[in-house]
Amino acid sequence: MVLYALAIFLSAFLLFLVQPIVAKEILPWFGGSAAVWATCLVFFQSALLAGYAYADWSARHLRPRTGAWLHATLLVASIAVLPIIPAAHWKPLGDENPIALILGLLAVTIGLPYFLLTTTSPLLQAWFARRFPARSPYRLFALSNLASMLALLGYPFVIEPNLPTRTQALAWSVAYSVFALLCAGVALLSARGLPATNLVGDAMRGRTARVPVPSQLRWVLLAATGSILLLAVTNHITQNIAAVPLLWLLPLTLYLVTFIVCFDNPRWYVRRLFLVLAPAMIAWMAWTLADTRVTHDLRLQIAVFCGGLFVVCMFCHGELAREAPEPAALTRFYLMIALGGALGAALVGVAAPLWLPADFELGFGLVLAALVVVSQAWHGARVLAFAGVAALVVAVGGSWHGIRDFYASTIYSTRNFYGVLRVQENGTDVTRRRQLVHGTILHGNQYLAPDLVREPSTYYTQTSGIGRVLEMLNPSTTPLKVGMIGLGAGTIAAYGAKGDEFRIYDINPAVIAIANTYFSYLHDSDAHIVTPLGDARLSLEREPPQNFDVLAIDAFSSDAIPVHLITSEAVAAYLRHMKPGGIIAFHVTNRFLDLVPVVQAIGAAHGLSALWISDDGEAGLASRSDWVLLARDPAILARPELAQFSTPIVAHPEWRLWTDDFNNLVQVLKRP
Repeated sequence: MVLYALAIFLSAFLLFLVQPIVAKEILPWFGGSAAVWATCLVFFQSALLAGYAYADWSARHLRPRTGAWLHATLLVASIAVLPIIPAAHWKPLGDENPIALILGLLAVTIGLPYFLLTTTSPLLQAWFARRFPARSPYRLFALSNLASMLALLGYPFVIEPNLPTRTQALAWSVAYSVFALLCAGVALLSARGLPATNLVGDAMRGRTARVPVPSQLRWVLLAATGSILLLAVTNHITQNIAAVPLLWLLPLTLYLVTFIVCFDNPRWYVRRLFLVLAPAMIAWMAWTLADTRVTHDLRLQIAVFCGGLFVVCMFCHGELAREAPEPAALTRFYLMIALGGALGAALVGVAAPLWLPADFELGFGLVLAALVVVSQAWHGARVLAFAGVAALVVAVGGSWHGIRDFYASTIYSTRNFYGVLRVQENGTDVTRRRQLVHGTILHGNQYLAPDLVREPSTYYTQTSGIGRVLEMLNPSTTPLKVGMIGLGAGTIAAYGAKGDEFRIYDINPAVIAIANTYFSYLHDSDAHIVTPLGDARLSLEREPPQNFDVLAIDAFSSDAIPVHLITSEAVAAYLRHMKPGGIIAFHVTNRFLDLVPVVQAIGAAHGLSALWISDDGEAGLASRSDWVLLARDPAILARPELAQFSTPIVAHPEWRLWTDDFNNLVQVLKRP
């Protein structure tokens, strides 16, 4: 019993520990996009399905000794692919399909070890159930989920803050080698005590029950509903904050807790209670999704959607636990759960970006969850089914409201791996303007009146930090070379003079197309404009020194920050491209996070002076903005054109320096 429990615990711990490790390794390669985690989850769920299918096939069709030797051989062979460090040739050049590239990278880097880790729990539980028929194996399933949860909780609070990412990967590889040898030993020891026949042979002798197809389909539906909501809620809360492990792992941890609670003991799932709570939370989530007044309330959003995810997954997984079959059929049961999980992940992570024009999957997931509640309650708790019907009405209404609101004043929209973009047109006569919106965040604005069409607006007016820098440098006897990370509508090009070169990096090809089609800043600029496609940091690492007078990092006008662009290593890469008297300008406007001290501390670590210019946005065409300027020469930032508009920076020496291996969102959260 101890060997079975130890092997299952270690496999589950490593299975869920590798997820944030490998995702964080590749996150900077794909622009720090929240979609990286969603794509990784598609791979993880698909590998889980493959592992459970292998476990079901092995238990049902292979003789125990044959199955044990096969599994032991695969485990030993998998050590050869270690360590789990992605090769440099997987770094994107900018024109690849990021989803296909990520899936291929994961398959080659962690495919075989991850696959074998997924097989451990169902396969060892099947061996355990056949060797000890009087004991239930389902508590081992709860144990595996407990180990998974410990891995997820330990990563952001213990492992990530204390170990560099490469060290994490190497340590995991060593631990996996130990597990592989342990599990191979357990497999060979198990073969000695198992019956000679496989489960198909047992079934022919009437020793196992056949599982009805409707039951299997119901298992798939329940598992898929939980998986869809897991990914949809994760996308919802990360797209407007940051794609970092801490926010990825919160929904996944809650999801796993429901598996632990529901499968540990039947008494933890009080069915009549959750038949009331689930519809109530579905309705609350749908209402919150449709209510634009609470869109920017971070704490409420996290509380409602994470709380709702927990309750609905308790219902789905509680219903699964109620319908758990006899141990002889547990590999098929786990296979159907994995199939549902993989289908849910594929629908949200792959199909939704291809088929849906915007982030409508959370609303559709709530509709599906309400239908599942009605379906499960209709037989045996019909009175409570009407609560599900009420939730269904609210979910449908909320989804319809969201779709209608999305298309209001929208003249163009598109969606790809990097998110949803739409161009809106509002106002009349002088106030007529076009806006580029990424998700829920404004990424550029252009007034269409002839006397305003070339004027910079929003975060880039003459009163903004970047505006004051460029106005200070113009007119110049020598042409300026300006770098920009993040194109948006191309507003920054309005400052270009004849002979200047503006090199504006963007990872999203749709942004470049929109800036050239629906906005005229790039066409109207007197400067020479270059728009390299690809992640800016990777591009700057490959390029020779550009000798920028100004480099503006404007990936932070959305509240979902790409963290890899605001680390000590990133600033070191930027400095290689700066003239001695150049200025690096960080746009750190953010509703939720106080990034000003973070940038100041990184600058100080590199011997740079810092200046914060906060614009209240009260001037015409302006929006409130915060820009932090870094320079090698403090005299440049002391010039009156900048210094008189500065705001004192409150340093936080107790905060750790942000690096590629460490960044702490909790410490920089703005207090209410």
